[in-house]
Amino acid sequence: MGSIHSSKSSRPFTSHHSNTISPCTRTHQIGALALIIVTFFLTRTFDQSLNSSSFSIPITTTSGEYRSKNDVVRFSDSGGALFWPERGYGTHLSLKIYVYDENEINGLKHLLFGRDDMISPDSCVKGQWGTQVKIHRMLLQSRFRTRKKEEADLFFVPAYPKCVRVMGGLNDKEINQTYVKVLSQMPYFRLSGGRNHIFVFPSGAGAHLFKSWATYLNRSIILTPEGDRTDKRDTSAFNTWKDIIIPGNIDDGMTTHGSRIVEPLPLSERKHLANYLGRAQGKVGRLRLIDLSKQFPDKLECPELKFSGPNKLGRKEYFEHLRNAKFCLAPRGESSWTLRFYESFFVECVPVILSDQVELPFQNVIDYTLISIKWPSTHIGTELLDYLESIPDKDIEEMIAWGRKIRCLFAYTPGSDSCTAFNALMWELQRKVRQFHQSSETFWLHNRTIVDRNLVEFSKWKPPLHLP
Repeated sequence: MGSIHSSKSSRPFTSHHSNTISPCTRTHQIGALALIIVTFFLTRTFDQSLNSSSFSIPITTTSGEYRSKNDVVRFSDSGGALFWPERGYGTHLSLKIYVYDENEINGLKHLLFGRDDMISPDSCVKGQWGTQVKIHRMLLQSRFRTRKKEEADLFFVPAYPKCVRVMGGLNDKEINQTYVKVLSQMPYFRLSGGRNHIFVFPSGAGAHLFKSWATYLNRSIILTPEGDRTDKRDTSAFNTWKDIIIPGNIDDGMTTHGSRIVEPLPLSERKHLANYLGRAQGKVGRLRLIDLSKQFPDKLECPELKFSGPNKLGRKEYFEHLRNAKFCLAPRGESSWTLRFYESFFVECVPVILSDQVELPFQNVIDYTLISIKWPSTHIGTELLDYLESIPDKDIEEMIAWGRKIRCLFAYTPGSDSCTAFNALMWELQRKVRQFHQSSETFWLHNRTIVDRNLVEFSKWKPPLHLP
């Protein structure tokens, strides 16, 4: 083979052929530049049209500059539209979630309403664990719901174990047995080893309400406000790779649009520098705060609240006290998460986290340094009060302003609102969708047939099924 330069025909731009080629004039150059500019603007317009149908949230840098949409959630320049970052999320929500029906599986109703089916969901939706009901109800009404298992990206297993247990509907042993019974009737759970199934455990106990979670749910997606140890043996049911931290359930009277239970006070009218409104529960950090409030009653309000009696605050009275300080302290209790952290945003009080192991929701997109303070629990004392007192009101107002913008992410409001905890959860769930699933008990053949260990085709699997 000869050299690529051996033939004259291989060099078409030599002077010998110049008379056959049209010259590149200034007119051509201007035309090419115009084409590039038009292409740029058309591409940008197309990208924006895709993003306009997607949900996202606002945050800019402390200097006031907008971050890239591939960085964190942000508002548009107009301050109205919300944009979720494209990186890792995509340009729009595209999910299909199958919600198991209470009558579809024997035993599922007991996890929802107790052994005698006497517990009302309306009683379970109240209080800080109401997410177990709200997420279920919102999914039933959601555009993401599918009624076809074969096309589902994810499967939602409705259950109210915290409410059922607290109200005496099932004991710990019954909850455990019922979960195992329910799971053994779900072919699609076995097909994926539980990887595409979603469970809500809304309290500090996390998935430990189901004692055998480590055997059966160790691959499933768990929604919980608790990311720390949850069984008092330094063993966590939360896995940062597959699970999602969700906000606790704030009183609807504080998160709904229009008139709220109470409205925030101007900083100049607030009586205290800081407050902590909660029970001591014998926890070191909380007891330190109570002692500190006795030394500095003008700076720190910290009554030891009770479930009943004269030290129990009513619904409205609680929020009236909470809003009367510049900083709302959130120490850990039985577990690391606390509802006060979320409540503080709706009375416009800067939350101060005093819980070292706490995990916060939507950390992929929210910069918590802009809206809160995290202080070592080992330094609870006068040092903390001195530090808080040194912060200028201007800085406090700025943090409150940022918190006012993103607090919609902590509210389980109707799906018609673009910025809600539910929509943020959908974006996080979309990141968990996988094209392919497998388990140690599923196999496949050359023609894509899925079989079990006994080579029985998936369509012929009969419950109860062997669980992964």
